[in-house]
Amino acid sequence: MPNIIRLIVGFALLGGAVALFFYGFWGWGILAVLISLLVFVTFFFNENMLLAQWFLRKDNMPKAEQFLKRITNYESQLIKPQHGYYHLLIGLIESRRAPMQSEKYFKKSLALGMQMDHNIALAKLSLAGIAMAKRNKREAQMYLSEAKKADKNKLLAEQIKQMKDQMGMMDKQQQVRYR
Repeated sequence: MPNIIRLIVGFALLGGAVALFFYGFWGWGILAVLISLLVFVTFFFNENMLLAQWFLRKDNMPKAEQFLKRITNYESQLIKPQHGYYHLLIGLIESRRAPMQSEKYFKKSLALGMQMDHNIALAKLSLAGIAMAKRNKREAQMYLSEAKKADKNKLLAEQIKQMKDQMGMMDKQQQVRYR
């Protein structure tokens, strides 16, 4: 449902709650206020995005993809700060099937912007992995250092360390080939 309709429904419910309070139906008025608050919350946090994130955490990719496909036009159904997260979630799902194809989604999520630093770090870490798979060490190091800067709370510190170790092994493999 488009966001403008959510706002109209939310304000209609809030107006109905005020009318119920005015006529003395306090219990129904409180219920109407709570329902209108729920509608306003879905304006800022799309229910399909929330469910897709939950299924991603549970490692259920088909369900997460199913909820993301319910968003037919992300520009009208999501508020502007959620556009980057939408592409990040699609990139994470796509990276399980075809890692090289997910690069465009990660780059688009970074271009659209995200508010949380650990999500930026996750996108850059994924791009570093894709660059390593393409044997582009310079680009991988650039994304890895940017991911390390963006990971202020050290949530991805272990993954960054593993990626650096793999990059070191990539150098050793190239040296063995040239001997």
